[in-house]
Amino acid sequence: MDVTILIPARYASTRYPGKPLAELTLPDGSRKSLIEMTWEAAQNVAGAARVAVATDDERIVDAAKGFGAEVVMTDEACRNGTERCADALEKGGIETDLVVNLQGDAPLTPPWFLTALIEAMAADPEAEVATPVLRCDPVTYGHFIEDRKAGRVGGTTAVFDARGRGLYFSKEVIPYIAPGRMPDPIPVFHHVGVYAYRPAALAAYTAWDEGPLERMEGLEQLRFLENGASVACVEVDASGRVFWELNNPEDIPRIEAALKEI
Repeated sequence: MDVTILIPARYASTRYPGKPLAELTLPDGSRKSLIEMTWEAAQNVAGAARVAVATDDERIVDAAKGFGAEVVMTDEACRNGTERCADALEKGGIETDLVVNLQGDAPLTPPWFLTALIEAMAADPEAEVATPVLRCDPVTYGHFIEDRKAGRVGGTTAVFDARGRGLYFSKEVIPYIAPGRMPDPIPVFHHVGVYAYRPAALAAYTAWDEGPLERMEGLEQLRFLENGASVACVEVDASGRVFWELNNPEDIPRIEAALKEI
């Protein structure tokens, strides 16, 4: 399969304006922007024929070109990363068998997460979209609970059926587990904000209106579920790494601490 990795990045984030250009301190003391770290992660994915940043902001264009990335300018009207990937295919004249959306807020995403999606889509022609899910370890589950208690919107959780098809995604911690009834292993799955789409699924997505669930949760992948599309949830193994996205400024210390453990 011909695989293109797109990194959608916008400056005007509601919760964290300028997030793609936020700098993190690396273990050696140097500092690097979130978008550059994401681009470097994409370079380590075997089998990707092309990697490009998709944005509508000249500040991100300048930064991306500064570290050697290909950039596709997209429409300001794109409401989320999936719409931006669809627009980048059209604006960039990109022809490919599979588009991987590596969102620029997850520098801890291991390359094997993306490889797992590519392999899953190659093996399952019925899947229109695939996305990774990661069983929560005690540290990650604790971050979820801490954020909710503090009134912060943190990561996203996912529930799926016996075939691994997505049933729902939420910024709440689902399924709910009553006090004293926590099973082992923890039955909560962290949704990793990475997607693999067939181009036809992207084209269909942009033709659908934003649905009520997507609008309320602010989760772009719910548009696929609301319109009956098949979303494969691919369970991945972090192999000892702590995974977390950069959703709020408070996440920076968490990610910097996790980088020291890699």
